[in-house]
Amino acid sequence: MDETDTDRRKRLTFRSWHRGTKEADMLLGRFADVHLATLSQDQLARYEALLENPDPDLYAWVTDLRPVPAEFDTDIMALLKQVQNGPLSD
Repeated sequence: MDETDTDRRKRLTFRSWHRGTKEADMLLGRFADVHLATLSQDQLARYEALLENPDPDLYAWVTDLRPVPAEFDTDIMALLKQVQNGPLSD
């Protein structure tokens, strides 16, 4: 059975809020709440690929503790950094 677009977005939202570390949950969960509804299918694919990385790597890349590998230095990473640097409440 093929996954619907709605189901895919719900699955990615769940994965974003249930990472394993509170820091990653907050960062990725907030990103999902703000952006997942409006991402294109290509952007969703890039976000899904990014989620395959370990939390410490993701956090280090988004917070500029380490350089972002070229394959993940995309529009999605730029959006994640905006969410990270934005206000704590919407």
